[in-house]
Amino acid sequence: MPTSRQELFDRLAELGIETRTLEHEAVFTVAESGEVERRLPGAHTKNLFLKDESGALFLVVAIATRRVDLKSLSRTLGAKRFSFGKPELLQDVLGVPPGSVTAFAVINDVSKRVAVVLDADLLKHETINCHPLENTATTSIACGDLLRFIRACGHEPRVVELAG
Repeated sequence: MPTSRQELFDRLAELGIETRTLEHEAVFTVAESGEVERRLPGAHTKNLFLKDESGALFLVVAIATRRVDLKSLSRTLGAKRFSFGKPELLQDVLGVPPGSVTAFAVINDVSKRVAVVLDADLLKHETINCHPLENTATTSIACGDLLRFIRACGHEPRVVELAG
C-alpha cells in the first residue's frame, strides 16, 4: 500500500523537517499551477518519471520552467533512449498516479528501483515546492531538507545541469 499524505508528513516530522502546505484545486501540469506559484515563494518543480530502453527507471525533478531535452539527458546519464513510464509502472514503483509525481514519492520506492536526478538550478533556491503525494496541495520544504529526506529514503540524488 502506498504511503499516504499523512504518513509522509509523519515521516518528515520524525526527521525533524519542517514544511508548509497549501491546499488547492487539483493541478496536473506546470501550466495549470500558475496560481499556486504566485501564492508560494520558492522554486516549483516539474517531475518526470522516465524509463530507458534497458528498463532503468528515473525520477527527474527539475525547476518548473525548465524544458528538459530527453535526448541530451539520456546521454548525460549514460542511459539508453528515454520514454515516459506507463501509469501502471508509476503507481507500482512510486505509489502515485500521473499528475502527482513528486520528489516525495521516493518514500514509496522501497526496492530502490528509481534513480533520482535533480536539476542543479533547482538546488540554487532556499525553498522547493512539491506535491505531497497528491496534486491537491503543494508543500514547501527547505532545499537541504529535501535532499536529507531523499537520502533518508535510501536514494542518493544525482545533481545534473539539465540542458533545455
